[in-house]
Amino acid sequence: MRLCAWYLYGEKRRGYALNPVANFHLQNGATMWRLNWRADTSPRGVANSCGIMVNYRYFLNETSKNSTRYLQNKVIAASDQVLGFVSQFQKQRR
Repeated sequence: MRLCAWYLYGEKRRGYALNPVANFHLQNGATMWRLNWRADTSPRGVANSCGIMVNYRYFLNETSKNSTRYLQNKVIAASDQVLGFVSQFQKQRR
């Protein structure tokens, strides 16, 4: 889960999320909301993402701000759960 969170949140290409689905949702103002373990146990889901899925949540009163922050400053809006996994990954990596 930590590695998945880091991949979605921390791995960048030109400052933007490396994952194309993440990049799409973040450009549109979503918040990276929740990682779900064993959410897609189909053969394709396991092969593509070890069965982990991410939920993006659109808070209508924040989408414009989130989109602007992402596109102009490359800031990803994320929940405490996602940021917690990112923090754990960074601590483990040291």
